[in-house]
Amino acid sequence: MPGAGKSTVTRLVAERLPRSARLDGDFVSRLVVSGRVGALGEPADEAARQVELCNRNLCTLANNFSDAGFTPVIDWVIPDRAQLDFFVSLLAARQVLFVVLAPGIEACRYRNTLRDPQEQFHFDGYEDLDADMKRELGDLGWWFDTSALTPEETADRVVREARHRALVN
Repeated sequence: MPGAGKSTVTRLVAERLPRSARLDGDFVSRLVVSGRVGALGEPADEAARQVELCNRNLCTLANNFSDAGFTPVIDWVIPDRAQLDFFVSLLAARQVLFVVLAPGIEACRYRNTLRDPQEQFHFDGYEDLDADMKRELGDLGWWFDTSALTPEETADRVVREARHRALVN
C-alpha cells in the first residue's frame, strides 16, 4: 500500500546484494508521456491496458537483468492474484520471491504523511486494498509486518530471509 516502504526498502535491498537492479514500476509506468492513464484512472479499460504494459515491461527488464547476472528487485504494487500470476508466467524461468510489506493501514497512512508533499500519494482506498490483497494473496509469499522495524532492519531481514519465506514458483 502507499506508505508501506516499498521504494525505500527495495532500494536498500538492492544496495545489499552484490549485483542487482532496482526496477521501479512507477518510473516505468511514467515512461508513457502522452495519453498516460494511471492505474486507478479513467477510462478503466485503458488504465488496465497500461498497467499490463507496465507489468510486461517490468518482467522484460527483470529477465534481461537476470540474464546479465543481476538480481532484479521490483518495486511495484501487486494488488491481486491475476497480476501476480501474470508476473510469474512472464518470469517462469526464474525463481520469483513475493514480499508484501505489511506494516498495517495506520502505519502506511502515517508514513505517507512524512513524505515530501510532492511525493505523497493521496489514496482513500487503504481498507479496500488491504482486504482485497489479503483475500486474493494472503496465502502467497511473505507477508512481512514491518511496523516496528526501520527500513534498514527491514532490508536486512528481506535479504536474509526472503529466499526461505517468499518463494511463489
